[in-house]
Amino acid sequence: MTRTWKVSLPCTRAEAQALTEDQLFVASSDTTPTIVASEIDVNQPDQWMIDVYCQVEPDPELIENLRQLSPSAKASNFQPVVELLPDEDWVTLSQQGLDPLRAGRFHVHTSTDQPSEDPKLINICINAGQAFGTGHHETTMGCLQSLDRLKRTGHRFRNIADIGTGTGLLAFASHHLWQGAKIIASDIDPIAVNVTEANCHQNAIGLGHSRGQVRLV
Repeated sequence: MTRTWKVSLPCTRAEAQALTEDQLFVASSDTTPTIVASEIDVNQPDQWMIDVYCQVEPDPELIENLRQLSPSAKASNFQPVVELLPDEDWVTLSQQGLDPLRAGRFHVHTSTDQPSEDPKLINICINAGQAFGTGHHETTMGCLQSLDRLKRTGHRFRNIADIGTGTGLLAFASHHLWQGAKIIASDIDPIAVNVTEANCHQNAIGLGHSRGQVRLV
């Protein structure tokens, strides 16, 4: 099991909501940290916490970069708390309990949730796992909505590439919309490729080089 460090610092609700995809790349190492923002106390709605999970021990440069995520904590000279976690798959655990989401015609859910019975919706099952792309981040949701809009406005595609596929979600969405297309889903993380392969089976999507299939690289 890969060792995981957690870096924690308080933030305001506004700071948590301002976190963007770009801030996933604050690491000074070769690995990308996973950032999770959560409310601490429902009775104090402006008090939130940022937890950053890293697969390498955070160095001073990374710590200083992470401090930029919470201007309020930095202003009060709060030093982030760093701890080495027990051997657990913390990326998966951080994604568990996510509610199903609707983006355009897509209904994205886990295997513990019921698929939508609405015939106008496309169900895609993505379980919590060791890869980015459950659909809950604004950028992924925006991509799903854009794909839906492209289909509705009559666009046709015969060759589709999902670069940095993560869980395979966008490749699967494209497969449903343009079933005759050749689709390639690639990622530099071998774990993501393995996760996407498992998700292909979960969603009854064929693997291969032919049209109507998804090729993994």
